[in-house]
Amino acid sequence: MKAIVYTQHGLPIADPQSLYLSDLPKPTPGARDLLVEVKAISVNPVDTKLRNNVAVTEPRVLGWDVAGIVREVGADVTLFRPGDEVFYAGSITRPGSYSEFHLVDERIVGRKPATLEFAAAAALPLTSITAWELLFDRVAVPEDGGQGKRLLIIGAAGGVGSILTQLARKLTRLTVIGTASRKETAQWAGELGAHHVIDHSQPLKPQLATLGFKDVDIVISLTQTGQHYAEIVDMLAPQGKFALIDDPATLDALPLKRKSISLHWELMFTRAIFETDDMIRQHELLQRVAQLVDDGVIKTTLAEHFGKIDADNLRRAHALIESGKARGKIVLEGF
Repeated sequence: MKAIVYTQHGLPIADPQSLYLSDLPKPTPGARDLLVEVKAISVNPVDTKLRNNVAVTEPRVLGWDVAGIVREVGADVTLFRPGDEVFYAGSITRPGSYSEFHLVDERIVGRKPATLEFAAAAALPLTSITAWELLFDRVAVPEDGGQGKRLLIIGAAGGVGSILTQLARKLTRLTVIGTASRKETAQWAGELGAHHVIDHSQPLKPQLATLGFKDVDIVISLTQTGQHYAEIVDMLAPQGKFALIDDPATLDALPLKRKSISLHWELMFTRAIFETDDMIRQHELLQRVAQLVDDGVIKTTLAEHFGKIDADNLRRAHALIESGKARGKIVLEGF
């Protein structure tokens, strides 16, 4: 089968060997696996981080967002059958989705939203799982809860932020304050439901004061946490909650003590890596996301369609993500 791979980490994305076309054996499903024909994928920052930082001894396939069609199922599969249209984010411990066929455990797969084409559906899984787990599992906001509370999302126009903003606005009573640094990304965040949008390239607390807020109850930081950390601690109310997904060089938790601020780190791959007892929760939440899409409550965050799945287009997508100027999600479709 066709697959786009890398064999040498850290190459600049302009180098043709940073991602290139290869031919790999078509995989065979294990007991709880689905073999999925990949119709569309989206590209995430984790793809670029692994390509840049993780050495390999054999060709590695990146990619952790898929919309496709189940072609074969393992002996113990109960949730799906051949022909089902699905979407999912996969596991970081297994080969990725830049390939014609892909294996995935059924417990982290959902049925594709019926109202979306494959490309639009492929934009959703990884970021939806991340956003859902951040909001409802990590900082534990109840659905239809949060009345009178303020949520600050740092990086509201990015992939995760674009879904998190919608979930917080549509499914809770939180006041949602997003950050964005450019006119087009600020407009995007506002269209997705942020009550207020402020500029994270400028000091944040004075902008909150201008809005009439002395503090916030929850901060979810999706980008440049190290740069904003001191201000995050300052902006959070006593007994507030702080969650993040990125990788600051250091994170000293001691400043959180005086205010009894709780710290939450989110990695959506955790359940799949450790095959936790509640691994099937990701199937359930993707099913819920699909229903919310089909009901018109939330929408896809597809922002850029880069054409077919090939090495040139994937290098172009990686370059845009590495520039820090992407909004929403970048999708590729078909081989």
